[in-house]
Amino acid sequence: MSVAEAIKVTKFSELAFEEKLDRLAEVAVRVGLGLQAGQELIMSAPMEALPLVRRITEHAYKAGALLVTTFYSDDPSVLARYEYGPDASFDFAPTWLQDGIAAGFRSGAARLAIAGANPALLAKQDPAKVSRANIAMSKASKPAMELITRHEINWTIVACATPEWAKLVFPGEPVDVTVAKLWEAIFVASRVNVDDPVVEWQQHGGRLKKRVDMLNAKRYSALHFKSPVTDLTVGLADDHLWAGGGTTAGNGVYCQPNIPTEECFTTPHKDRVNGTVKASKPLSHQGTLIENISVRFENGKIVEAKATAGEDVLNRLISTDDGARRLGEVALVPHGSPIAQSGVLFWNTLFDENAASHIALGQAYSTCIIGGEKMDGAALAALGANESLIHVDWMIGSGEMDVDGIAADGTAEPLMRKGEWV
Repeated sequence: MSVAEAIKVTKFSELAFEEKLDRLAEVAVRVGLGLQAGQELIMSAPMEALPLVRRITEHAYKAGALLVTTFYSDDPSVLARYEYGPDASFDFAPTWLQDGIAAGFRSGAARLAIAGANPALLAKQDPAKVSRANIAMSKASKPAMELITRHEINWTIVACATPEWAKLVFPGEPVDVTVAKLWEAIFVASRVNVDDPVVEWQQHGGRLKKRVDMLNAKRYSALHFKSPVTDLTVGLADDHLWAGGGTTAGNGVYCQPNIPTEECFTTPHKDRVNGTVKASKPLSHQGTLIENISVRFENGKIVEAKATAGEDVLNRLISTDDGARRLGEVALVPHGSPIAQSGVLFWNTLFDENAASHIALGQAYSTCIIGGEKMDGAALAALGANESLIHVDWMIGSGEMDVDGIAADGTAEPLMRKGEWV
């Protein structure tokens, strides 16, 4: 670390917590959403995120928001459903509410989600009930999610430190210490630990765009991932597009969908994935921890899936529909990313996916196909884009991972060695 960097870190550590929280809220509104005057904002958050919600709401109104509406989740209330709810409850989701949210998006509202729920909330619950509840919610929320996966609206996700999450990330320490440590890790990963976070995000976005432009110019037909535990070839969709950093949504607003982000990603071909791959980090999915995932693909489809913990949940997840066994995203992330180098396992996909190259089961992003935002499902499928009720990222990259780009004529050239860009 240089002297200048050390001074910046010291200055940031001396800032009051409220100032750091305010910076994160400002980045969420100005960088994450690019919120426009006159826009509605629909926000979702855990109950513990109330201080951050209030800061974001203030910055949203300062930016000219027409109205901010927040939906809260509460972990004890979720558990009460599993303990006392009737069996029929697990095949039910409030379609009326999800239809209303989709209507809000169609009328121009932006979307912001605050992550922070307990990653292990449902670890002790019946996997069958968890799966049924997830499927019901996926079906109910599909109209809203389609607008998000097509990037029709400006949207973003940020994180909030919560006690149960913090205890998992930093076990064995007092709760107040773990929460403080997690907040600090969030602030650093979200790039608000500098004098001007908004300018920092603009520069970071520029760096990602240069990498994206290089990948789009290459027009690879496939990627080959190789490590001591992985040998996977991921064919890329015809007319695929790489993306990374910010994006211009269908409503014309430039936004940064994930805070933090370190990835360059694109759409795989749903029928051209072959080989074996093992996860490099655990996956936290809907309150269940799935550890040491190992799968085998044949012609795009998972034909064998194992895990040392949460295997039943994993197999139920990939049985959601036919597309759940196929890939909807592949992303390249250098092992030297700030999140990877922090050494922190967040047990949260928003962060852990930006510490390692990763793949995602399920729904593809139509915006990662040339002209895809104007295509229907059949046209997208013809180019290789996958369709599913789910979209679940899990990490495969490490400091031992090599990645080659495969040209249309079959020749290979190195893209990454030992997890770093060549």
